[in-house]
Amino acid sequence: YGIDVVIPNEADRKIVHSIIYEELCLGVINPDSQQKYIAIVERLIAEGAQGIILGCTEICMLIGELKFSVPLFDTTAIHAKEAVSFALT
Repeated sequence: YGIDVVIPNEADRKIVHSIIYEELCLGVINPDSQQKYIAIVERLIAEGAQGIILGCTEICMLIGELKFSVPLFDTTAIHAKEAVSFALT
């Protein structure tokens, strides 16, 4: 398919993990964490990412409504849409 995967560096992955499990899973939305997440997404875009997969159900709570220069793919919404489509056909 000609897809190259760009992933956050180790330090950014630790930040993502911490935000997800120490905040978002507990329902905590922290503006400082949102800014960190935005910075990580922007770094990925600068490294050539042409889309960002929000691969955890909680991430959209933090940045799902924000606009970036590339599309965000909310996997929860994608799965829900396809499940409904499958159920209706």
